[in-house]
Formats: sequence, C-alpha cells, structure tokens
Amino acid sequence: MGAKITAVSYYLPEKIITNADFFAKFPDYKNEALEKLGIGERRRVSPGQTASDMAEAAARKLFSDYNIDPQSIDFLLLGILEPDYYTPPTSCVLHGKLGLPKKCGTMEFNHGCSAYVYGIATAQGLMSSLGVKRVLFISTSVLSNTFHPEDRSSHYVFGDAASATLIEYTDDDMIGPYSYGTDGSGYNKIIVEDGFARNPLNEDSFKEEKDQYGNITSRKNFRMDGIGVFLFSMRVVPEMISDLLSKAHLTIDEVDHFIFHQPNRFLNENIRKKIGIPEHKFRHDIEKTGNTVQSTIPIALKNMMDEKLIKSGDTAVLAGFGVGLSWISTVVRF
Repeated sequence: MGAKITAVSYYLPEKIITNADFFAKFPDYKNEALEKLGIGERRRVSPGQTASDMAEAAARKLFSDYNIDPQSIDFLLLGILEPDYYTPPTSCVLHGKLGLPKKCGTMEFNHGCSAYVYGIATAQGLMSSLGVKRVLFISTSVLSNTFHPEDRSSHYVFGDAASATLIEYTDDDMIGPYSYGTDGSGYNKIIVEDGFARNPLNEDSFKEEKDQYGNITSRKNFRMDGIGVFLFSMRVVPEMISDLLSKAHLTIDEVDHFIFHQPNRFLNENIRKKIGIPEHKFRHDIEKTGNTVQSTIPIALKNMMDEKLIKSGDTAVLAGFGVGLSWISTVVRF
C-alpha cells in the first residue's frame, strides 16, 4: 500500500512588497549580506485575511486547476500555524467552507517548516490505517502577523502563502522511506513566547528588545535565533539526507531533484555544498515569495511541474527543517 502526489497548487496574497518597497521603509538596513539571501519580493495578507482564508483559496485553486470534485475527498489534512479559534479545529471550519462530504475526516497540526513532509507522511498513515483514498493536504501561514513592526530581518525574509496538494492511494510504492528527528531542547530558537497557555500576555510581554543587528521584537512577537538556526540546519540536514539515501538505497547521482525547505538561498547553498549535491539538481525558489514556512516546498514543486522540469519516472528528495527544532525528509517518485 502506498501513496502518490497527483496535484499541487498554491495561493499568494495580492499585496507585493518588493525590495525597493522594503528599503524605502528601512533605508539603513540595506547591506551586501541581504543580497545573498536570494529574496526579491514577498507577499502579505490584506487586513482581516487569515491563514484559513488563504487555505480556502489554495484549495479552490487546486479544484479548479485540476478539475477535482470536492465530494471525492476522503480526508482533509491541514498544516496551520495560526488557527481561527482556540476551538473548534480550523480544519473543521475549512471543511464546511469547501463543501467537503460529511464522511470526510479532518485533522490539523502545527509543525512549521517541517510540516509539508510530515503532512505527506501523515497522509500515507491515514491510507494505511483508515483506508483513505484521497487526501487534501493544505499548508498555510501568515507568520507576518506576529512580527514587531521594527523587526526588519523577519519582515525581509518571510512571506505569506498557502498550498494545496492532492495525495492519492496507489498500489505502487511512490513515497518513502523517511528520515526524521526532533531536538526539543532548542524549542526557543524559533518562538512566539507570550500570548498562549504557558505565558499569557502581561505587561512584560510588550517590552521591546533590540538585538545586535538592530531588529526590535518583544515576547509577544515572533523571534528567531538566526545564527542558532543556521548552525542547527548545517549540522542536521546533511546527516538527515545521508540517512535517507542509505535507507532508500540511493546515491546522489540516482536522485533527479532535491527540493528543500527554502529559509534563504545562503543557507541552502551552504547545505547543498556540504552534502555535495550538483547545482543543476538543487532547487532555489524563494526570489518571488520569501520564506513561506510550510509552503516553500510545494511552491517550488508546483513551479518545477509548470516548468516541465519534473518528468514521469523522476525521483525527488523533499526535506523540511526548522521550528521545534524538527526535521524530516522523504523520497518521492513521479
């Protein structure tokens, strides 16, 4: 029993912030290091637009692009960082908006940069355990809503987006094996500290702090230890890919495409070189979107499909890594 990816679409909000727009607001932030990140523009949601609104738009685009009947979906899987409500699950709300069948199950999870590959694995598990045939897997994030207005680094790097992927049952073994792991001791490397159960908002939550690069944030805003995340990624990702290829009995030469989470071009180029992946096999796809968290992999995947770079019979390695700290990778065959 296996699974295959049969359709991918994504949605980007209408508002575009170019680098010219960004530097008009933060003229003293421009430097050569930013150019190495490979980002030219990023998208932002409109006021009042939520992560679930983008998720709905991505799903409807998938249905339209591939002529998919919503009534054919057996299970809705949602990767979301910013749910609509404390309860009920946003996946249930989205189920109703999309008009999915009553016999369709739903589930959601929050795993940030690793969420896309974890979602694929979960879809496979649902097929094995529940007999599910068609999973609609949506990833969505409006992380920008958590940024302090003067957190220049985060505003530069991240973009808002959502993706929708159809994963279907197949008798062939089209996805797997996997390599994955977690280092929970580093949970605070990427965090919004205050405003939820552990740390309710209080007067200290709003106290502004400035880092060595001039970025301002607070305990109620998103913060990331950029150097810590870089070192974590450089240590973990090459080990993960080595383990995955060993499990799959594959060499780098036998893999057609390497599609990794896209935090920034500088980090991914360093990872690529450390692993020894040829440039022509490695996808960089961040220039028009920025780091869209769990949607970076499907956006790159969809663009490669549209560019006819992925052919029937090709093999790709997908890898997500980041928040948690967490990581996961798999082999996908087309």
